[in-house]
Amino acid sequence: MKGIVFNLLEEAVSNAYGDAAWDRLLDVAGLEGAYTSLGNYDDAEIAALVRAASWALEIPEESVLRWFGRRAMPLLARRYPAFFDRHANVRSFLLSLNSIIHPEVCKLYPGAQTPVFDFEMGGAGMLKIGYNSPRRLCALADGFMHGAATHFGERIELEQHECMHRGDARCVFHVRFLAQ
Repeated sequence: MKGIVFNLLEEAVSNAYGDAAWDRLLDVAGLEGAYTSLGNYDDAEIAALVRAASWALEIPEESVLRWFGRRAMPLLARRYPAFFDRHANVRSFLLSLNSIIHPEVCKLYPGAQTPVFDFEMGGAGMLKIGYNSPRRLCALADGFMHGAATHFGERIELEQHECMHRGDARCVFHVRFLAQ
């Protein structure tokens, strides 16, 4: 996993709980925590940090990942405004993940392994989003989608109908864009 993910997690934790909380997470996870944005780190390190946060906060790991996704989105928008500025709404932003955002991420962070999304328009303003990644971080994707909606000043309703953690081949989210 690219170091930028660890940098975002550190910033989110430090902003919410203070710098000492990040240091405690590293200690509990048994990690050093010297992450550079371009560095490559074992996926087990992010898993260890999520487990440590889950234990400390007494909440499920999936809730930690959702929280992180929501908190990371404004940090990403500040760091990479060009990813967001060309979009008028969250739907447009989400639809650009494979075609614009992830290719740019791969240019910025060579070797990045981004998830693959597929999209299908549903009735009543619903968008079906398929998520596929060997990392199986669908809860993080959920948090990112909610964070993106907040960034664009919108509300979404999100339901996950399929999940790799339940044995499905991929995760499928149904996203409804709610009137303001």
